[in-house]
Amino acid sequence: MKNKEAISVFLALGQETRLNIFRLTVQRGNIGVTPGEIVEILGIPNATLSFHLKELQHADLVLVERRSRNLIYRPNADLVKRISDFLLENCCGGKPCIPVAQTSKGKI
Repeated sequence: MKNKEAISVFLALGQETRLNIFRLTVQRGNIGVTPGEIVEILGIPNATLSFHLKELQHADLVLVERRSRNLIYRPNADLVKRISDFLLENCCGGKPCIPVAQTSKGKI
């Protein structure tokens, strides 16, 4: 993955409503979610939802399928894997990462 593609993903997810929509699509996985369900669950107005879904599609974060009269949105699992790999590419200097124990204050 190139930096430009990663930046596009991060910009799309850098807005709270889009992040919430994306997280909902991830929770639903292959089942997907309709715009009506998103409105019901997240309380987002239809006009606003349409804008945010287009932004997520533009960043390739969600895939859309028409089923009869409904649109079904699913997360783009391939992109999620690629962005995760991109972020962890040079993790721990190429050595296996070992979780660090933390105290209740978040310090080692």
